Amino acid sequence: MNRSPRSNVRRLAIGRLISVTGGAAAYTALNFTIWERTHSPWMQAFSLLLTFGVAGIVGPLTGALGDRYDRRLVMVSSEAAAAVVFGVMAVTDTPAWLIGLAFVSALAESPFFSASRAALPNLVEREEDIAWANSLVTIGVHAGIAVGPVIGGVLLALAGPSWVFGINAISFVVSLAITLTVRGRFSQDRTQHDVEAHRGIGAGLRFLFADRVLRQMSVAWIVFLLGMGMGMVADAALAESFKAGELGFGLLIACWGTGSVIGSALGRFLNERREYIWLVAGAAGISLASLGVGFAPVFVLALASLLVMGTCDGITIVAEQGIMQRRTPDAVRSRVLSGFDALLSLGLAVAYVAAGPVLSAVGPHTVYRIGGLAAALAALLLAPLLRVRTDRESAAPAPAPAEPALESARQGSAV
Repeated sequence: MNRSPRSNVRRLAIGRLISVTGGAAAYTALNFTIWERTHSPWMQAFSLLLTFGVAGIVGPLTGALGDRYDRRLVMVSSEAAAAVVFGVMAVTDTPAWLIGLAFVSALAESPFFSASRAALPNLVEREEDIAWANSLVTIGVHAGIAVGPVIGGVLLALAGPSWVFGINAISFVVSLAITLTVRGRFSQDRTQHDVEAHRGIGAGLRFLFADRVLRQMSVAWIVFLLGMGMGMVADAALAESFKAGELGFGLLIACWGTGSVIGSALGRFLNERREYIWLVAGAAGISLASLGVGFAPVFVLALASLLVMGTCDGITIVAEQGIMQRRTPDAVRSRVLSGFDALLSLGLAVAYVAAGPVLSAVGPHTVYRIGGLAAALAALLLAPLLRVRTDRESAAPAPAPAEPALESARQGSAV
C-alpha cells in the first residue's frame, strides 16, 4: 500500500522518538554508572569518546553503506544490531565491559543516522517540505532526549542499569518494526555519470571540502565542539556540585532535550533563505546559554539556561540539515553527511580527551564558561554565511515584464 510522503516522515519521526528515548535513558544510565563506580573524569571521558565519538572513526565507511545499498535495509539492519548489543549490556555489570559494549552499539547505530537523513529529501518529494520533515524528525529525536534521561534516572535509582539497557533493546526492536512500514522512495534513480562522479568512500569528504559553505560550517562546528564537548563530560560533576544526584543529572539533560524539542518545532517555519540566519543566531544563543550555566549560582538557573541552550540547538540542527541536504546530490549525500559527522566527532574526541584534566583542574562551572566562549567564536565563523543568502538573491536575474494573461497563469500555477 502506498502512503503519502508526510505519513512516511511521521512514521520515521515516531520510530526515532521511541529508539532515542530508550537510547537517551541507556546512555544516561551508562554515564552515571561509570561516574558512580569509578569517580574518574578520565573514565567518564573515555566512555563518551567510545560512544558519541565513534562516528569520527567509522563515519565515512558507514556513510558509504547508505549510498551503495538500499537505505531502508541499512536502517533496519542497524537497528537490529543495536538491539542485540544492548540486550547483552543488560546482563553485564563490569564498567570496562559496559564501555566496550557501548562502543559496539555506537558502531551498530552509525549507519542509520546518515542513511535516514540522506533519504529524507526523497521521502518528502517536494523541496518546500524539507524543513518540515527535518523539523518533525528532529522533534522526535529531541523529545526522546528530553524524556529518556528522566526515565533513565528514575529506573537507575529504582532498579539499576540492567533494566535501562534491556528496555533500550526493546525500543530498537519497536523502531525497526515501524521503519519496515515505510514504503516511500529512499533514493533517487542514479545514472552511470552520478556513480562515476562520486566514486569511493572518500567522495563525501571531497565534496564537503570543495563546497565553500559546507567547509565553513565544518570549521565552525569543530571549534564549537572543542569547547562545548567538554560540557558533556562535566554534566555528572555539575549535578553533583549542586547536590542534585541521579535525578538532577537526568534533569540537566532533560531540560536541554525539552528546549531542543521547542527549537526543532520552530524549525518547521524555516526555508532556504532563513536557514542561514538561524544557523548563526542559534550558535550565538548557545554561547549565551552556556555562559549562563557556568555562572549559575543555583541549580534552577542552570536548568533554565540549558532549556535555552537546547532551544537554540534544536533550530540550528534543522537549519544545518536543510542546508546540507539542499547542497548535496543524492548519489553522495549519505557520505557527505557521515563525513561531516566524522569531522565533528573528531572534534568531540579531542574535547573528551581534554575534558579529564580540565574538569579536574577547574571544575564543571568553568568548563561550561569555556564552552560558551567556543560557541561565540563559532558564531563569528558562521557569520560570513549570511552573505550566501544575499549573494544568491542579488545574483538572481530580474524577471522580465509579462503579459497580463501570462502573469495571471503563472500566479495561478504557483498557488
